[in-house]
This record gives sequence, structure tokens and C-alpha cells, in this order.
Amino acid sequence: MKLMVLPCDGIGPEIMGATLEVMEAANARFDLGLTFHEEESGFTSLKNHGITLRDDVLERARTEFDGVILGTQSHMDYPPVAEGGRNVSAGFRIGLDLYANVRPARSRAFLENKAPDMDLVIMREATEGFYPDRNMFKGVGEMMPDPDMALSVRKITRHGSMRICREAFKLAMQRDKKVAAIHKANSFLMTDGLFLECFREVAKDYPEVETEELIVDAFAALLVRQPQKYDVVVATNFYGDILSDLASELSGSLGLAGSINANAETGLCCAQAQHGSAPDIAGQNIANPTSLILSAAMMLIWLGEQRGHAKLMEAGNAIAEAVDAVIDDPAKRTRDLGGTVNTDTFGRYVAEAVAKQAVAA
Repeated sequence: MKLMVLPCDGIGPEIMGATLEVMEAANARFDLGLTFHEEESGFTSLKNHGITLRDDVLERARTEFDGVILGTQSHMDYPPVAEGGRNVSAGFRIGLDLYANVRPARSRAFLENKAPDMDLVIMREATEGFYPDRNMFKGVGEMMPDPDMALSVRKITRHGSMRICREAFKLAMQRDKKVAAIHKANSFLMTDGLFLECFREVAKDYPEVETEELIVDAFAALLVRQPQKYDVVVATNFYGDILSDLASELSGSLGLAGSINANAETGLCCAQAQHGSAPDIAGQNIANPTSLILSAAMMLIWLGEQRGHAKLMEAGNAIAEAVDAVIDDPAKRTRDLGGTVNTDTFGRYVAEAVAKQAVAA
């Protein structure tokens, strides 16, 4: 299997290095036959090619690779799109039609958190919504008719809503058979109304699954008050983005939040840390690589499920278990979790934990 690797910006190269050390350990233990091929993106690509994400990189990801591991991006600091500052993350989601952004949030009893017993997954639609770089055929969905007025267009489609809801129900069937749909249909009558219509339509095919419809602001409060109540949460792009960050922080830290972007129909998947590029600590070897490591593990599990490849699923689960085993030891935690361990050292600890499991096996 071939995996495309794009370190990208800020702490991206550092956490990617730690992640690849872990992936290599899993590769050796499970004899996965993985190969890793690095591509330029972000500021490096802008400097060498005049654009942060080249079309040929996307096309190769689509046709030549089994998966993508994407580092963090500093897209707020990129130049305008016309000058080469393409949003790398959005480029992959739109270019490869990776509509399902899967973001689990799970509390760990051995780690301080604000939401005991939380274990949920937010299924976020990732190709439309309020994001102006992905809701128009040409141009962007934001405009300024005059210097003192700014407008933004939101796009919700039946196609996009139906398929993300289907993925949410499919996931719920593997978990506790509960799905909560998040909306603001009391205000966005047509857009969120269409999303809810699709949710109810898909629900008819899954009578075993308990459903709930919650207004987004109320759900934000309930997520803090009773997070243990929820299992799978499905939302449009904007709501899902905000709520998943909240859930991850409640569970212990945004730095622990794994994330994949996937398309079940094409079999394409991209692992991506949920957090940003943290340029203020870039190059200091102190960032927590857990989010990207867990994202890569999620990708292996997802690819294994899609292809009926048991070893990939075993490898992904082994990485997740190794991460927990390392974090369980306060002396092996990174600074954001109260420890003193550097990025590369943490990666080595996790890689060693993966390798040691081979001896136990």
C-alpha cells in the first residue's frame, strides 16, 4: 500500500516525523507492506512551485495512492488564492470529494478531563455548508457589495446531506445505535430544513437506531452537561467543525483528537490532525503529535474495513492502544498534558509500545 505524506506547515513536519515512526513500527509488526511518499505542500510548495497545493498532487493522490497523511496548515497566513494561497485541507476535501469528516471524542479515566464517560463520534459533512471556498462552482461564497457590507452564502444540498446521514447511521449500527442530528431549522428554515428532511428519510432505513434532533445552541450546552448521553452526532460543515473542537477539548485536549476525511464510495481517505499548525511553537520539538498519530490509526482502520483487510484494522487499533498506554504514564506525557516529553520522544515511546505488543503477541 502506498501512502502520500504531506508535512505542510508549522508543527506539521515535527508531528509528521513522530507519526511516521509509529506507522513504521506498525508496518513492521503487522507486515502491512506500507510505503510512504512525501510531497510538498503549504509554504514549501508555494516557494518551489508558486502554489500551496498543486493539481497534479491531488490527481496522484486520487489515482496512485491508497491513503493520505496530511500535516497542519497555516492557511490564514497564505496569500490570496490568486497568488497561489490555496487552502490545502479544503483542496483535498473538495478535490477528492472527501465528504465525511469523522471526529471521535473519548474521555480517558487516567487523564484529567471535563466530560467523564464521553465516547462519541461527530460525523461532519466537509464539502459544502458555510465555507466560502467550497460552496460555489466558480468563485467563492463571500462577497462585499461595498466596503461596509460583507455577505456569505451557505450551500446545503440533498446529495450532501443524504450521504453524510447515511454514514452516520452506518456508524451508529456499529456502536450504540443512537444518532443525534444537529441543526438550527428554527432560523435556517430552508437549509437546515433540507438537512433534517434528509436525516429523517435516511432514518427510515434504520428502524433499530434511536434518533434525536437538537438545535445547535442547545446541543452545545447539553454536550457540556451530559456528554455521556450521545453516541453518533451528525451535522453540517460549520456546526460539526465547532462542536467537534468543543467535544475534544472537553474529553481532555484538542491535541488528542484524531480525524479522517473519507469517501466510502471511492474508497479514498485522508488522515489529518484536528488542530492547527501552531506556528508559535514550530521548530521547538514540543508539540503533541497524538492527534495526527491517532488520525493515521483511524485511516488504517477505515481502509481495513473498506477492503476487508484485517491486518490494517489490527494495526490501527494497536496504535490507538499504544497511545493510551504511553499517555497513561505521566512521565511520558507532552507539555500540553502536564509532562515534559518532546515531540520526537513521544513518537518513539508510542512506536516502542507498538513493537512491544508484538512480543506479547
